[in-house]
Amino acid sequence: MPEADIDHIFDYDPAYLADILKSVKSIAMVGASADKTKFSYGVLRVLHETGYDMIPVNPNPALTDIRGLKVYRSLSEIDRPVDMVEVFRRKEELYGIAEQAIAIGAKVLWGQIGVYDERAAALAEEAGLKVVMNRCPKIELFRPFWKPRLDLKI
Repeated sequence: MPEADIDHIFDYDPAYLADILKSVKSIAMVGASADKTKFSYGVLRVLHETGYDMIPVNPNPALTDIRGLKVYRSLSEIDRPVDMVEVFRRKEELYGIAEQAIAIGAKVLWGQIGVYDERAAALAEEAGLKVVMNRCPKIELFRPFWKPRLDLKI
């Protein structure tokens, strides 16, 4: 059942995001990189160290592991259940990745900051997936601990 009237660029209830991050265990990261200077590497590292079962996905045949984790060439190659597909690819690729996420039975499609496509969101939601776009799970995971200190002097 699609989520009612979510603006996938700006409008997410913090409880919706928290529920996703509490409920998922395995995350396939499409566009994972072994390059420590890439944002995807840092996100993979933090999520892995936080306890998520991270599954790197990258089509480069020379890349066999990232941080000791086996790299899969595609979502269809993954040999275990995937709760969430996190996308570090161009937004133009999101619709095709949504189709693949549906095919493997993922529960969540998450587009990284800058990765959004309302058609992909509609497709995934119609198939029963929860959808988040244009957000970073690493940031959202720690957001509850960010408390503004409005009492401090400037």
